[in-house]
Amino acid sequence: MTPRVSFAVAARVLAQLRRDHRTVAMLILLPALLVSLMWWMFTDAPATFDRVGGPLLAVFPSIIMFVVTSVATLRERAGGTLARLFTLPMGKLDFLLGYALAFALIAVVQAGVVVTIALYALDLDIRGAAWQLAVVAVLDGILGTALGLLASAFAATEFQAVQLMPAVMIPQLLLCGLLVPRDRLPGVLEAVSDVLPLSYAVDAVAGVAAGNGFGNGAGTDALVVAGFIVGALVLGAATLRRRTA
Repeated sequence: MTPRVSFAVAARVLAQLRRDHRTVAMLILLPALLVSLMWWMFTDAPATFDRVGGPLLAVFPSIIMFVVTSVATLRERAGGTLARLFTLPMGKLDFLLGYALAFALIAVVQAGVVVTIALYALDLDIRGAAWQLAVVAVLDGILGTALGLLASAFAATEFQAVQLMPAVMIPQLLLCGLLVPRDRLPGVLEAVSDVLPLSYAVDAVAGVAAGNGFGNGAGTDALVVAGFIVGALVLGAATLRRRTA
């Protein structure tokens, strides 16, 4: 792995995104719009929104980042761009890390927007520090990016990349504790939820929202999320193909 190469890839991806205003707007604004929609749905039940609003700050960025990065990476491979890039002194991990760095910068802006709107416009009630909530939201966006990069290695077309979203993300959405607390799930499903990254992303957000902070449990969940990010990038580098079949 060469940091200089990874930063060059990140700069290239950011240059591409700068020309794609619709994708950038979707990445930055869509999580906030979806959280706002949930607030509107529960306008007569603010306590319910306070309960689910925090976890949604983990779920929406992860799903949106997953879809965009999996399709973008598949497009690079299908168009032959990836094969041409690998004629240069660049490893697969350099490529994936560059993508992750570029979308991490987007995730910082995305988290700043969604957390600001949730706390100050929608009056989401949290007991923890706003900056800790933003840090976890950034990690969750990067998690979606890493999982999208990993999933793209198993898709041959952009349509297949989109199809992977319900296969990879919806089971995590159902089992992450957003709908039913994980300790109330049937034993087998609770065991499955214990190995799903989105479960820890939701736990980290919920911990901060409850006032636990990074020193009282939420930090451990955030570190687990970071571990999943690293693992997904390494596994993605091991499985990434230069071209589609």
